[in-house]
Amino acid sequence: MGFPNIKETYLDQNNGRMPGEGEIYRNPFLAETYRKIAAGGRDEFYKGEIARIIAAFVQEQGGFLSYEDMTSHRSEWVEPVSVNYRGFDVWELPPSGQGITALQMLNILEGFDFSAIEFGSAEHLHLFTEAKKLAFEDRAKYFADMDFADVPVEELISKNYAAERRILIGGRAGSYSAGEISVNETIYLTVADKGGNMVSLIQSNFRGMGSGMVPPKLGFMLQDRGELFSLKRGQANTYEPGKRPFHTIIPTFITKDGAPYISFGVMGGDFQPQGHVQIVMNIVDFGMNLQEAGDAPRWEHTGGSTPMGVTDAGTGQVNVESGIPYETVRGLMDRGHKVGFDRGVYGGYQAIMWDRVNKVYHGASESRKDGQAAGY
Repeated sequence: MGFPNIKETYLDQNNGRMPGEGEIYRNPFLAETYRKIAAGGRDEFYKGEIARIIAAFVQEQGGFLSYEDMTSHRSEWVEPVSVNYRGFDVWELPPSGQGITALQMLNILEGFDFSAIEFGSAEHLHLFTEAKKLAFEDRAKYFADMDFADVPVEELISKNYAAERRILIGGRAGSYSAGEISVNETIYLTVADKGGNMVSLIQSNFRGMGSGMVPPKLGFMLQDRGELFSLKRGQANTYEPGKRPFHTIIPTFITKDGAPYISFGVMGGDFQPQGHVQIVMNIVDFGMNLQEAGDAPRWEHTGGSTPMGVTDAGTGQVNVESGIPYETVRGLMDRGHKVGFDRGVYGGYQAIMWDRVNKVYHGASESRKDGQAAGY
């Protein structure tokens, strides 16, 4: 029991320690795994020797993953969904991910005139926070694997539904329930080529490096996103065999007049849809360029209900970065918000924008996490 094979995989191949700055890290186990996948394709991973090693290892550690579980896995092409925000189409993936939470927030916020609201003001953060609360309550109630739950995606991202939810927002911090409808470390990257193809990709093992379970001599750690199931009976996201759990990782696109415009993502668990909305608003409402949109100070609301069956009482807390002025903090308090200060919870942003006029790409990366924007 414990965490076998971590030392052998991550330390013993590098003189018994993690590499320092400028040193080259080597993982020959992972290299051999890649060679097998290159030769045998996806069946080598899900049906071949790799699958048997993974299943045997998990069962040796007291887990339940079987070889049959590996062979029965299937991947799918999923159609993205979108809403139009002031002339820009913002695209997300449907559940079991949380992408449409960002679309719901944008729909709600579209009903407010941000040309008359200053960026980073108490009114800006108040309206954003209330929209987040409304959307996250729906996330907690409805989001799940759509093969197992009838998730009303079109209704949730409709303008009419947003209008119904928007009227619940008042001048003070509120506490909401889901609407009624009839029916840990993460890596983000985006790339674009000379042919105009753009890719928005995000991957996460969850909880730092994942489960801590490293199958022998394969060179990688297994993820643990099953933690995001609910163990309460009768909920949309309740654990069931063969079911995908709710998950937080969400890549994003923006199109303009039917043409590619921006490919971007913001890492950070529950912060991701909040980060997506902040980036879109920074560009569309506040006129920031691609880099400024990521560098601008951020905030995060915590609290409310989750798809894992957990509900916090009260109106939650708004955590703000140091760039948010104290006048805003006092203004939020006057509206009944609990305000705090935190570090390291505001995600990590990467983006590429296509300039149709000059036929060039713009790249952006930020300093909250490791990352870079590079052309080649």
